[in-house]
Amino acid sequence: MSSKSHLPYAKRAANHPNPLTAKLFSIAEAKKTNVTVSADVTTSAELLDLADRLGPYIAVLKTHIDILDDLTPQTLTSLQAVAEKHNFLIFEDRKFIDIGNTVQKQYHGGALRISEWAHIINCAILPGEGIVEALAQTTQSEGFKNAQDRGLLILAEMTSKGSLATGTYTERSVEYARKYKGFVMGFVSTKSLSDIQTQEQEKSEEEDFVVFTTGVNLSDKGDKLGQQYQTPASAVGRGADFIIAGRGIYKAADPVEAAKRYREEGWKAYLERVGGQ
Repeated sequence: MSSKSHLPYAKRAANHPNPLTAKLFSIAEAKKTNVTVSADVTTSAELLDLADRLGPYIAVLKTHIDILDDLTPQTLTSLQAVAEKHNFLIFEDRKFIDIGNTVQKQYHGGALRISEWAHIINCAILPGEGIVEALAQTTQSEGFKNAQDRGLLILAEMTSKGSLATGTYTERSVEYARKYKGFVMGFVSTKSLSDIQTQEQEKSEEEDFVVFTTGVNLSDKGDKLGQQYQTPASAVGRGADFIIAGRGIYKAADPVEAAKRYREEGWKAYLERVGGQ
């Protein structure tokens, strides 16, 4: 595990070169939470209700905005307002995976206009380095607003059974992150990847990539579609800085109480990792 993983969020925020990552760590420290809720609901009302009710207990809200049946500009304006109210970041789980010219249009244009409201996005690197370069260039283009408040996570590993995001693919993910670390915040992965040595870009002592781990659930071991779960304690123990929980929270009988429990378990695991600093 990276030595940076053993530092408290506050210390990582104070010295972090990526503004959005620093902001994220500051939010986590202020709210005493490392929970990301995956709000995989299908109506604007459900999304905004969950965001408002769970907002006080989470650091990040993860959306799949294209599954909403009734998406309107007002939905996105309201979502931004709720994020501001409760001090959390919005992570649109779009998983960009195309040539550079296409992903620029998907990110900064089209019907979803993701760059205007999502703090965090992610991509898979199957198309090669160009996808990371293209997304990074978008935030540097003339007239782009909020560039300091936008960042990318590289989908380096997945929790689904039989995932092919392993080996060379994961190594290239780390290589590209190091090359574009001004925009790349870190990874969606099952563990810390900072110890991976790559040929093109050697590890820097200053690097501090954030790790989001999906498939976190306190009760289930998986589903019928290949998802494999782990607990908050096991995820944080392997290097997760932020745990992503979906059905374990929003499908619970009481989502607020579930969010509180995940926050408690995730924070306890974090404190154990950093030695209670």
